[in-house]
Amino acid sequence: MSVLAVGLSHRSAELNTLERVAVPATDVTKVLHELQQAEHVSEAILVSTCNRIEVYAVVETFHGGLNDVSDVLARQAGMLPADLYDSLYVHYAGAAIEHLFSVTSGLDSMVVGETQILGQIRSAYATARDAGTVGRTLHELIQTTLRVGKRVHTETGLDQLGASVVSEALRAASPDLTGKHALIIGAGSMGALTASHLRKSGIGELAIANRTEARAARLAAASVEQGVPAKAVQMSGIAAAVAEADVVVCSTGAQEAVFTTAHVPARAGRPLVVCDLGLPRDVEHDVAGLADVTVVDLETIQRRMRDKGTPTTDRQTAKATGIVLDEVREYLAGQRSAEVTPTVTALRRRAAEVVDAELLRLDNRLPDLEAGVREEVGRTVRRVVDKLLHAPTVRVKQLAAETADTDYANALRELFCLDPQAPAAVASPTATKDSDQ
Repeated sequence: MSVLAVGLSHRSAELNTLERVAVPATDVTKVLHELQQAEHVSEAILVSTCNRIEVYAVVETFHGGLNDVSDVLARQAGMLPADLYDSLYVHYAGAAIEHLFSVTSGLDSMVVGETQILGQIRSAYATARDAGTVGRTLHELIQTTLRVGKRVHTETGLDQLGASVVSEALRAASPDLTGKHALIIGAGSMGALTASHLRKSGIGELAIANRTEARAARLAAASVEQGVPAKAVQMSGIAAAVAEADVVVCSTGAQEAVFTTAHVPARAGRPLVVCDLGLPRDVEHDVAGLADVTVVDLETIQRRMRDKGTPTTDRQTAKATGIVLDEVREYLAGQRSAEVTPTVTALRRRAAEVVDAELLRLDNRLPDLEAGVREEVGRTVRRVVDKLLHAPTVRVKQLAAETADTDYANALRELFCLDPQAPAAVASPTATKDSDQ
């Protein structure tokens, strides 16, 4: 079983394609179950953000797993798999691990170094865990991934740059937001991040609209506590709030546009910037054609980042990449060592069975042997066996960790005539225990 990563992002697909494949929060569990029920997939996590949709799956075979995952993504998009292939990227085994570590570290983001992806990976893991599609392999992988992401930001200073899709959108919206009015539509994690950036930018007043009014009220209250006047407004009151706003930021995760031309009253020469951070897009296409209105969307931000480059330095990026590669090597070495461990355990169990059989044979041949002598003979034989097995079993784990070119587990089974099922039998109690937690 190996890890397969299949996805599409701002680097591989047009925004229109990303919109079609994007999975709304209400459908994530359904899609996860579809993935797990596929023939070649045993575990799955789905990452769906404003600029990427990715599946990380544990699969039996590469081609079978790729076909299964591609079919599910294509069905979600209402497309044929063949029509989606040109937009997909695929990574397998070690390459999949490297890609996941890079993504979580912010090295593959539209805004290199952004930290929001850490929380998004953590949230994707929690959702998959609750859906029952995470097993031992992905559990251990994601825990390692989150640690690697934190390490990269801590040791390189990438997190100190404070860059994100939100910050870039607001920079594109206005060089100076001091004293201005803003409307946030959507009070989820992106909405909260937007509010934070607006407060740091010196915004004069905030209005927050959300489908669940209580969430809008909580976000507004948090802004008031930070010293920025804020109020919650109903979705039906968006037009009135827009009349007072200089900037509107939309990030709802809705499947249909929530901001339309009907929400924009005549501006009488007063400019309005609308930032659309939703995937699918939250802002109706015709809004961009209104007088005095400028729309900043994900394509705008992508062009902006491409034109100006990233705010990271070459030194920081190189150091982050080096950390990722080191962590990939260490993770893969640990996996190879872990794969041979059940066989080593089975070998030691087989040796113990041979010792027990020989001691029983000794009892039958020398029934009058004193108990103390019998116990000392037993201890001596076990010490001899343990000493004989210690060096080769330790060394075989080291060799397995150092290279993937040799199947040391199979070599042990052949050399010592171990039942091929023995390692699985040794490992199964632990696997069952983990799956029950």
